[in-house]
Amino acid sequence: MTNPDSATIELRMLMEAIYLKYSYDFRDYSGASQKRRVLHALHQMDCATISELQARVLHDPEAFMQLLQFLTIPTSEMFRDPSYFLALREHVVPHLHTYASLKIWIAGCSTGEEVYSMAIMLKEEGLLERSIIYATDINPHSLERARKGVYPLERMRAYTASYQMAGGEAAFSDYFTAAYDSALFDRSLIENVSFADHSLATDSVFSETQLVCCRNVLIYFNRKLQDRALGLFRESLCHRGFLGLGSKESIDFSAYAGAFEPLVKAERIYRKGAK
Repeated sequence: MTNPDSATIELRMLMEAIYLKYSYDFRDYSGASQKRRVLHALHQMDCATISELQARVLHDPEAFMQLLQFLTIPTSEMFRDPSYFLALREHVVPHLHTYASLKIWIAGCSTGEEVYSMAIMLKEEGLLERSIIYATDINPHSLERARKGVYPLERMRAYTASYQMAGGEAAFSDYFTAAYDSALFDRSLIENVSFADHSLATDSVFSETQLVCCRNVLIYFNRKLQDRALGLFRESLCHRGFLGLGSKESIDFSAYAGAFEPLVKAERIYRKGAK
């Protein structure tokens, strides 16, 4: 057994300090990814060592919030992986129509692009008015950006193409207002959206849902935390509810592999097992 190097020890101590001081639990996040992010933060925050960064974070809540932006690195886009949204339309939406009301959980919603994508799809399928969407994330800055629904106008061409490939039925420009260099999305899309702080590492289930989407989040967790998150999703989902993961994620080797059945395996869409 090889001994961990100094940077690895310092990293563990930093994550433990963050948990004890701020109750944010990054201790079971993937080590390699976490290390890259912290080393990048060192340069940006003018710290020579992780220990120096730890001291700043412990004594300065603003420094912690700055570090949090590096630890979470919000990256998202609308209708990301269009074939996933097309599969939702074709294979999941017909089942969602059978419910009198819907509750959908978007876990790790980041800056909200997936929330608006989901809302647009539900609106076009006649389901938005009877849906409640829980959009959760651990980063309060990301949640605030999601609430505002303002995105760079330069991205709209790419988003339009993805929307069309995802089975979009209208003109994508109908959903936002262009102003200067920004696009403001229609407020009606999030009338039934509840944005909330929630950690898959420490928090529990808060509602029964018919669909859970957690895409490109589990890849940053170690196996223990992945299993915890999948357990939360299983507990949240109603009988025969649906789970959507990211394109590089799978439940195949998790503790909950037997709890879900593949519905559209290529798109990482699963259905809760009958048992």
